[in-house]
Amino acid sequence: MGDGDPTATYTVDEALVALGFGKFQLLVLAYAGMGWVSEAMEVMLLSFIGPAVQSLWGLSAREESLITSVVFAGMLVGAYSWGIVSDKHGRRKGFLITAVVTTGAGFLSAFAPNYLSLLVLRCLVGVGLGGGPVLSSWFLEFIPAPKRGTWMVIFSAFWTVGTIFEASIAWFVMPRLGWRWLLALSSLPSSVLLLFYVVAPESPRYLCMKGRIADAHSILKEIARLNKTELPAGVLVSDYNVQLQENSIPSEDTQLLTSRRKENRTLDSSDQSMGGFSSLLMLLSPRLLKSTMLLWIYFFGNAFAYYGLVLLTTELSNGRNKCSPYQSHLKKTSDINYGDVFVTSFAEFPGLLISAAIVDKLGRKLSMSSMLFLCCIFLLPLVVHQPAGLTTSLLFGARICITASFTIIYIYAPEVYPTSIRTTGVGVASSIGRIGGMICPLVAVALIKGCHQTASIILFEIVIFVSGICAVLFPFETKGRDLSDTIASSTEDVNSA
Repeated sequence: MGDGDPTATYTVDEALVALGFGKFQLLVLAYAGMGWVSEAMEVMLLSFIGPAVQSLWGLSAREESLITSVVFAGMLVGAYSWGIVSDKHGRRKGFLITAVVTTGAGFLSAFAPNYLSLLVLRCLVGVGLGGGPVLSSWFLEFIPAPKRGTWMVIFSAFWTVGTIFEASIAWFVMPRLGWRWLLALSSLPSSVLLLFYVVAPESPRYLCMKGRIADAHSILKEIARLNKTELPAGVLVSDYNVQLQENSIPSEDTQLLTSRRKENRTLDSSDQSMGGFSSLLMLLSPRLLKSTMLLWIYFFGNAFAYYGLVLLTTELSNGRNKCSPYQSHLKKTSDINYGDVFVTSFAEFPGLLISAAIVDKLGRKLSMSSMLFLCCIFLLPLVVHQPAGLTTSLLFGARICITASFTIIYIYAPEVYPTSIRTTGVGVASSIGRIGGMICPLVAVALIKGCHQTASIILFEIVIFVSGICAVLFPFETKGRDLSDTIASSTEDVNSA
């Protein structure tokens, strides 16, 4: 199977197209999706833990906000660190470490005896959660190019499942058992990654890029077996080898094929010697600089808006958003309207449906920009106090739009970068986004607590609008493009598009 013609060659992309999306990819989807559920639950619970701990330990509004901010600070470190680990040592090792850290610190935080220990443990949870981009990149590298947009949206649905599941648990657990039980129960999904880690496959694209052609071929054969399809005839080669062939004269083709192992060893040695700082420099190289800078701004604004809307749901939908500075420090756990939080969480489902409908038709850029500009329209009436029902409806619409834009950027960003720095690139961009998530509760949400709703919403409007402009300015569209293994092949594909 796949070995009939020794002179023919095929790449991982061509193999995946031939093998199709089948049982193997569904198993990979389930595994990666559970990691996405875990991250969503740990982020969503921040809406509930802060008010509960503030009431119990008599914290100030700034101390309460810090509980959320340290998680994003940890995610900032984790997203960058695990991206580099994943690009140097494999996708599997990257998400193994993240699962261990998230599970352990998440469970222990339920037993935190005081405010300081809770901050430290939640920061460690954030470090683990920073590995989310590793799972999304890992899953992306198993999907055939023609179906990549649709299946990445389906993958993103696991995040929505996580947020709704967390809201449901909080609705039941918080009034009856308290915040410690919520923390403990929310740490369980990440342990599933540890249970099934031994059967999780490495990305064949990563293996090919590292010169481990035989290992990549074995995984592709397993995909063929489970999907009941066949590999293309010929020899598996990496994108790097194909680039060399295309730049050589025809008489050298045979020589290039026979020297494939030597070239792969050279490439592998070069990549192994690349340190974290070198990877960062590659992201800022002339060929990638514009894409990288725009992605960083977009991720910052999108994360600021998304996590801000999650937190604002508990602030603006509690029926007390006409507050006084004195009242803003007296919020009790019982003040949280769990029903409104639950309802607005369901807004992510239509957001996913919209993104699935437009991402492969309108393209990534137009889809992202239109969703962000529409989000600005939904938030605009909230510059002044609105009735509770209208507030919830407007937040519902804004949540739809920001979910769609967040979903699509996690499709677009991995497509921009080559395999050699894909998880590093997405990880660093995600880290910049975590800065947005970290600043949001300290600035925008703090303004709400201090009875400055107009200033807070105007800040959200500016941040979201700037992100939409960045989407318009992205240098190229990735719809329908094959993933690239090297910077050179990535930019060549763009220039020829």
